[in-house]
Amino acid sequence: MPASPPFVDPSTNTLDTDQIVAEAVPLAKLVGLFAAVALVPMVLSFVALGGLVGVLLTLLTQFVLAVGAGIVLIYVIARGRQLTGQ
Repeated sequence: MPASPPFVDPSTNTLDTDQIVAEAVPLAKLVGLFAAVALVPMVLSFVALGGLVGVLLTLLTQFVLAVGAGIVLIYVIARGRQLTGQ
């Protein structure tokens, strides 16, 4: 018998909201972590009011967000592979 798809309760054939929440919370924490880290140079770039320092801080903010997006995507793919292997 094939395994049931992730996030579906096999007994009722409906969405398993407990599992969805259990998977969404760590993902939201990871996204929030990178958003908080990127917020620091963004706020500092607003305080710098332009100039070379403001540009560098803006680039740093974009770099942190790009790296964070990549790590979140890797986490989602790895977790999805784990769930389908169960």
